[in-house]
Amino acid sequence: MIKLDLSSTSLSYPANSDVGRESGRRLIVLVPTNTDCSAALPRIWELAHATGRRIQLLGLCEDTAEESRLRRELISMASLLQDGKISVETKVVIGTHWLDAVKTHYKADDMIVCFAEQRTGLLRRPLSQILESDFKATLYILSGLTPQKSKSNRLSQMSAWLGCIVIIIGFGILQAKIIQYPQGWLQNVLLILSLIPGFWLICVWNSRFG
Repeated sequence: MIKLDLSSTSLSYPANSDVGRESGRRLIVLVPTNTDCSAALPRIWELAHATGRRIQLLGLCEDTAEESRLRRELISMASLLQDGKISVETKVVIGTHWLDAVKTHYKADDMIVCFAEQRTGLLRRPLSQILESDFKATLYILSGLTPQKSKSNRLSQMSAWLGCIVIIIGFGILQAKIIQYPQGWLQNVLLILSLIPGFWLICVWNSRFG
């Protein structure tokens, strides 16, 4: 996979070319929620012209309540990107995993655009690293996102933290009961085994908000 950082790269293309017109090749842009992507639009536009690809703006949201707002944002972005030589389509996927969304929409010869600030999963790994390890495609990494603080985002973060705390407390009580057993190999085995479902539940809960 090829990674190109376009944060400071200027792309050039022939002035009279018909790049992007009726092209089957796509530039899939992964648009994060609760962020301002306006600063990246000129770079996306230049990249579409330089590579001769139509643009697909792909958004991911957790529920239908957030879907309408995200769809409006994508339509607004599309109106700024589209011109006589570039066609733009939008798609909103309801879910929590970017990897699943990309696998569903990715086709051979597509190029993928994501942002350096996008992170996902329990360890908050950069989305670009995950895509790089799972797709044999050209990956363009942009930067310069501006977070948009929203009530729904704050509630989501609070729910994630609260859920993790409840899980930790619950398994802490379970381990306290295990310690009451006579010391020996059985107690040690039970303590170790109790860590596995606890860690798994934290991962599952966090993935709902990642």
